[in-house]
Amino acid sequence: MSNDQQYPYHPGGQGPEEQPQYGYGQDPQHYGYPQQGYPQQGYPQQGYPQQAYPDPSAGQPDQGAAQTWQGQTWDTQYQPTVQRTDGPAPQGEHAAPVGTGSYPLPPEVHAEPAPPAPAPPAPAASGADGYSAPTTLGNARITDAQRARAEGRSPIIAPGIQPAAITAVLGLLLALGAAIGSYALAVPLVLLQAVTAAGWFRLNGMWPARQGIALAFAGGLVADVALLAAGRENGPAAIIGTLGVWVLLTVVLQLRSRAGADERMQGLMATVASAALAVLAAGHLAAVPDAVTVGAVAVAAAVLVRALPLPAPVSVVAALAVAAGAGAVAGAATDLGAKGALLGLAAGVCALIGLRVASYDYPSRFVHMTAGVALPLTAAAPAVYVLGRVLT
Repeated sequence: MSNDQQYPYHPGGQGPEEQPQYGYGQDPQHYGYPQQGYPQQGYPQQGYPQQAYPDPSAGQPDQGAAQTWQGQTWDTQYQPTVQRTDGPAPQGEHAAPVGTGSYPLPPEVHAEPAPPAPAPPAPAASGADGYSAPTTLGNARITDAQRARAEGRSPIIAPGIQPAAITAVLGLLLALGAAIGSYALAVPLVLLQAVTAAGWFRLNGMWPARQGIALAFAGGLVADVALLAAGRENGPAAIIGTLGVWVLLTVVLQLRSRAGADERMQGLMATVASAALAVLAAGHLAAVPDAVTVGAVAVAAAVLVRALPLPAPVSVVAALAVAAGAGAVAGAATDLGAKGALLGLAAGVCALIGLRVASYDYPSRFVHMTAGVALPLTAAAPAVYVLGRVLT
């Protein structure tokens, strides 16, 4: 049938030969939606069930002469078929022509099989105690001490040779100052008290703590002044009185703090302990000068030997032996004589205790250079005072 053939338009309905046809994908009945303006009659087509719909223009009056419509039409008898290139054509209601041309269907796409999932990593080899091998990676919030314990290392690290050398120099200055006089002794003592106050606060993890350090250092200075004013005979009263006043002052200042309860308690304990150590260091002024000389020399020798790279038990025994020997040598140069060995041994024990405290829980370099320097000499002050009184 020619494409430019004219068909009369009848408003009341159309004949079967006047009904426009649609290809696959353009037929409204393929999607189940009726097309307005193009009534469908009950004429079945090949492979597609047809439904009859009422004529929406039925019953309308004739509007005049017949109208004609020109355009491309499709032959109702021509139904092209498409042969599949990858298999037999499907049967049933889906075996419908595609469009108006003979285009082959695209070949089937076969999906590649998914790659197998990676196997989970093998668990770390466990030791005899059932724990896996330690590692330095993982949780970044753990402390250096916890990491050292996880790796099987000791979290206790001694200050080392450099702080020990500074302690030895400061001890020799104390020994020389004691041999000269009380005021000469007060100069290195003030330095010892300042380093003690700063090192103790940093050792407790409180930094910056300028007010607490200043308060503790001021307590040591007040004790020094009281001892110089009252004399060695009244040394215990001056030390205990200063310590009592400073504890009361610290409590009052902490009550005025706006920090939380836990922080105020921590600050109170750190300040009291730091002030107590600074005041106790003033015991060198209250002790017998010869005892101060012997004790300071013994501490200097003990810390130097303890800093040597030796096994821990051997290092401790060697440090105490050297402290006793140094005390005996220094005692021979003073009125203590052989009794200086006992005083030197006691001072050496106190010095090792001070070193152990300064090495607690993986300290920082600043702790080593402050608390590690001062605590051996500060801890030896009570032993120097007591044994100096007893042995002379």
